[in-house]
Amino acid sequence: MELLTTNNVWMMICTALVFFMHTGFAFLEIGLTRQKNTINILFKNIFIITVGLLLYYLIGFNLMYPGFAEDSMGIIDFSGFGIAPPENGMTPEYADGGYTWWTDFLFQGMFAATAATIVSGAVAERMKIGAFMIFVVIYVGLVYPIAGSWKWGGGFLDGLGFYDFAGSTLVHSVGGWAALVAVWLLGSRIGKFGNDGKPQAIPGHNIPLATAGVLILWLGWFGFNGGSVLSADPELTSLTLVTTCLAAAAGGVVAMITSTIMYKNLDLTMFLNGILGGLVSITAGADVMTPESAILIGAIGGILIVFAVAFIDKIKLDDPVGAIAVHLACGIWGTLAVGIFSTNPEHTFSAQLIGVLCYAGICIVSSFIIFFLLKKTIGIRVSEKEELEGLDMHEHGMDAYPDFRLNER
Repeated sequence: MELLTTNNVWMMICTALVFFMHTGFAFLEIGLTRQKNTINILFKNIFIITVGLLLYYLIGFNLMYPGFAEDSMGIIDFSGFGIAPPENGMTPEYADGGYTWWTDFLFQGMFAATAATIVSGAVAERMKIGAFMIFVVIYVGLVYPIAGSWKWGGGFLDGLGFYDFAGSTLVHSVGGWAALVAVWLLGSRIGKFGNDGKPQAIPGHNIPLATAGVLILWLGWFGFNGGSVLSADPELTSLTLVTTCLAAAAGGVVAMITSTIMYKNLDLTMFLNGILGGLVSITAGADVMTPESAILIGAIGGILIVFAVAFIDKIKLDDPVGAIAVHLACGIWGTLAVGIFSTNPEHTFSAQLIGVLCYAGICIVSSFIIFFLLKKTIGIRVSEKEELEGLDMHEHGMDAYPDFRLNER
C-alpha cells in the first residue's frame, strides 16, 4: 500500500502539470495572435478544458478504455455512461499498483482536452465560436476516445505492435490532422497572403507572453511524459525526463540555427516552436530512447519545424501559431522515430507507419465531415467586418486590455 501511495502521488502531481499545460497553450496562442482576438482565444481554451472533462466523464473514458473482448476486432466498444470504480479500483491490484481508478480517469482526461486545444490555435482569429464549440464536443467526446482505444485501450493497433508512449500520434497528430482540415476549409486570414500570393507577416501582439507559454508547456511535459510511465518507477521516470528535456533543447537550438541560415535573422518564434517540436517528437518514445537518440530526434524535429512552416505558407494555408508544423509534422516524425531508434527490438518501423496511416484516416475523415457539415449549415467563418474589427468585441462584447483612461472623469 505504501508503494501505491507513492505512485499515486506522483501520478497526481503529473496530472496537475498536464492541467497547467493549458495555461501554456493559452499564453502561447494569445501571444502569437493579435490583441483584438485575445478574449476569443481564452474563451475557447477554457471551454475545451471544462467541457472536455465533462465529456470524458460522460462517455469518453469508457469509449477509450472499453475492455475489448478477446474476439473483438478492437475498433470500437463502449462500457457505459459515466464512471464507477471497479472492484479493487483503489487497491494495489489495480494497474499493477501504479495508481487508483480515479487518478487514471483524471490523468487521461487531461490528455483528451489537449487534442482540441491544438486546433484552437490553428483556426485563431477567424472561426465562429459557436462552430468551434460544436466541433470540440464531437471531436473530444467521440473521435479522440475511439481513436485512443486503438492503442491505449488495447485495440487492434496495440495488437499489431504499434507504440506511442505518451501521444505523439494519439494526442498531437490527432489534433494536428483536424487542424490541417480546419485551416483548409476555413481559409486564410484577411491580409495573410498578398496579391502576388506571397505570405505576409501578421505579428503576434505579445511575444513575452508566448515565450512564457512555451516554458510552461515544457514544464508541463514533465507530467505529460513523466506521468505516462504510469508509476513513480525511479529509473523510467528519470530517463523519460532526461530524454524529454534533451529533445526539447535540441529542437530549439537546431530550429534557431536552421531558420537563421534560411532567413538571416534570429527569429524567437521559430526558436520557441523548435522547442515544442522537439517535445512532440520525443513523446512517442521517451521511455525507450537513449539520451543520444533523444538529441537526434529533437534536432530533426527542429529542422522539420522550419521547413514545415515554410511549406504550409507555400501552399497558402494559414496557421497563426504553427500548430500544424509542431503537432502534426513532428508528431508523425516522433512516431516513426520509435521504429528507428527504440531500444526495444519489438518496435518496428512498419508497425509505426501503419499506426500513423490509421490515425490519419480516422482524423481526416471525421474532422472533414464535422467541419464540412458545420460550414454548410451554420457557417464556420466570421464576417469580414467581424474579422477586421476583432472577435473579442463582436463575439464576446469585451476587450482583453480595456483603456481605463477613457473612464476617468
